[in-house]
Amino acid sequence: MNRFQVREKIKEFFHEDIGIGDLTTEAVFSTQDTAAGSVISKETGIFCGAAVFEEGWKLLDPAMEVTVHAAEGTRVSKGEKVLTVKGPVRALLSGERVLLNIIQRMCGTATETARLVQALDDSSIQVCDTRKTMPGLRMFDKYAVRCGGGVNHRLGLYDAVMLKDNHIAAAGSITAGVANVKERVGHMVKIEVETTSKEEVQEAVQAGADVIMFDNCSPEQVKKLAALVPEGIITEASGMISIETIAAYRGSGVDYISAGAVTHSVQAHDLSLVVEEEKKL
Repeated sequence: MNRFQVREKIKEFFHEDIGIGDLTTEAVFSTQDTAAGSVISKETGIFCGAAVFEEGWKLLDPAMEVTVHAAEGTRVSKGEKVLTVKGPVRALLSGERVLLNIIQRMCGTATETARLVQALDDSSIQVCDTRKTMPGLRMFDKYAVRCGGGVNHRLGLYDAVMLKDNHIAAAGSITAGVANVKERVGHMVKIEVETTSKEEVQEAVQAGADVIMFDNCSPEQVKKLAALVPEGIITEASGMISIETIAAYRGSGVDYISAGAVTHSVQAHDLSLVVEEEKKL
């Protein structure tokens, strides 16, 4: 993650939560009070997002000292201490909830991605995400997918072309849609086309698509459609992919499997900040 962007996002989140001030913390503690604490994992999963803790607490007070004990993308166990933090207690407690919320979602996303990769158990196919991320959190969601062993699909509407069913319907055909794109977009931008049948796949190949997606197709359909695509064109299966179904796509011949579930309905990983001491300077 770009740390400048991380800081800007966290500033936005702090403005929402802290507003003009933390009434509780500022009423209880003075600017001279300090404390130390540990972030504990309450369950087993994949840890990621240390930069959020490091940048977030230092935004509130540069005197905050953050020490991360767990490496990015590694498995942590229930009860494991993943981080220690110490410094002015106002900054420690005012930043706690926002930072934990972000990291818990990130760890949950990384953990779910790792589960999908493990369930697929096919090194020839990479698991990737989609644009079904939480608004405002895409940078964090996408990074977490990488920490979980997955790869990123396009980051937004701006870095790749993807002709979906509605684009194709409005353009009149796959051929017309791809032709329009090639007239208006530079050669550095890849073009992906969503397909659902043999005829659509063949049309996408002839139109010159760089990537062909098989949307909402069964594993058997995916295998047959993938065989129609010549080498040099990337293939992707998407839709109906979950932890229960992904293993059925093992050996299907596609290059990528995208799953919106890793970000749109992820369960947060349970983390807790435990304050260990409080003293006056």
